[in-house]
Amino acid sequence: MFKKRLATARKEILVNMVKMVQQRQMKGAKGNWHEFLNFYDPKFGASLSDPKRRSADLLVSFLETFTEGEDVKFLKKVLQRQLNREDILQLNTNANLESSIQKLIRLTFEHPEYASSYSFPSYDKDWVVTRISKSKTKESNKMVAVDCEMVRCEDQTDAVVKVCVVDQNLGVKLDKVVNPGKPISDYRSKITGITAKDLEGVTCTLADVQKSMKKLLSDGTILIGHSLHCDLEALKLDHARVIDTSLIFKCTDGTYFKRPSLNHLCKVVLNREVREEGAEHNCLDDACAAMKVVLAKLKTGFDEVIFLDQKDKLFLHRIPVCVSEEELRKLFSADSAVVLKPKYKEKAKLYSAIATFKDQHEALETFQSIEGEERKDSSGFRQKLISVQLKNASCAHIYVRKMVRDDRTALDSSSRKRRIQEVVEPSNEGSKYKLKKNSDDCLEHEKVIQMLENELRVKDSQLRTLQQAISLVSR
Repeated sequence: MFKKRLATARKEILVNMVKMVQQRQMKGAKGNWHEFLNFYDPKFGASLSDPKRRSADLLVSFLETFTEGEDVKFLKKVLQRQLNREDILQLNTNANLESSIQKLIRLTFEHPEYASSYSFPSYDKDWVVTRISKSKTKESNKMVAVDCEMVRCEDQTDAVVKVCVVDQNLGVKLDKVVNPGKPISDYRSKITGITAKDLEGVTCTLADVQKSMKKLLSDGTILIGHSLHCDLEALKLDHARVIDTSLIFKCTDGTYFKRPSLNHLCKVVLNREVREEGAEHNCLDDACAAMKVVLAKLKTGFDEVIFLDQKDKLFLHRIPVCVSEEELRKLFSADSAVVLKPKYKEKAKLYSAIATFKDQHEALETFQSIEGEERKDSSGFRQKLISVQLKNASCAHIYVRKMVRDDRTALDSSSRKRRIQEVVEPSNEGSKYKLKKNSDDCLEHEKVIQMLENELRVKDSQLRTLQQAISLVSR
């Protein structure tokens, strides 16, 4: 089967595969690429080593010299990933014939952040690459949504501890607690809902979950999730047919396009939050919420610009991993109900966190009360460099930043309306109504102008994104 797929692959794909073999300094039964050329073509040999200048048949012959198990597995992954990305690229040329679901896949793929977010090391040994190249699977509209919970391990990596998958009827297809198989330093129980006791006797491994996911996605099923690349990276799973709910909506904070939180999307699109206030965290809720958001967009075609309200939040960044959540909380008042949501990156020495307060007034008062050097960052947001006292009596430095600007674009529309109405002569009801109406129209025009300016910037970046996407296929 593998040889047959090699023989029918486009030359560009074969060229990329040979280049990757060269990069990894792999050797087949006839040696490396140069040694193979010297054996196969005594006349020109390695002097004509550019794969682009060689025939497709010769490229296939070279790739077929790899017969060792691990080498064949690697080449199968490379070929499958190349074919998968090629199928997704074709969505751009068939936009007029696509279904509503296919459009959401394309919107995900065309987003400026897709190329960087979905560039996985999927050729590595522990990764699984799904197959979607059969024509019947490419037409499949079957959908499932996934959400994972991660814990922090002692080797400074994140590991999956729970996986939930639901279908488009919200039926549970997978709900597993996973044993990471290595010591855990932080269960993040407030986020994951998992404690050490929950892992007692658990034998399910990441490899077991990968097998289950591969089976669920084997017939071309579309995978849905919010910031789905984080889940795929944690699962070490490369699947091309994806809908990322953080990438398919037009969202802006009034100044530039940003990714919305799942909870914010649910409030705007579904008129409800992910879970009721006070309810325990459960990744099954997040998987269901992502599916509901996609179903709502398919049903209503929701295409309005979503203005993100970040006034009740502060952004903490450049936090050394040695600073615990408990130590971060000491920055805030003891009676504050602030919710901290940390975000870690694999093997990174620093992390960030979002602090969500009761309302924007508490967030502002907290920022003002924190002592530290205040200045604007490169995007115009005010932030402070502060010191955090650690348990071992040492000191760490972090940044605390507002998530809304202090300029006119950051002001909410109600504030602007009030200021406009305050100058209206109270005795002239007709004039007051007229001015109020004009002010409302102006506010709408401002929103449209902001939206168009942002869309222009996004369109410009899409040209670069397509180039990045093509480079992904070439990897």
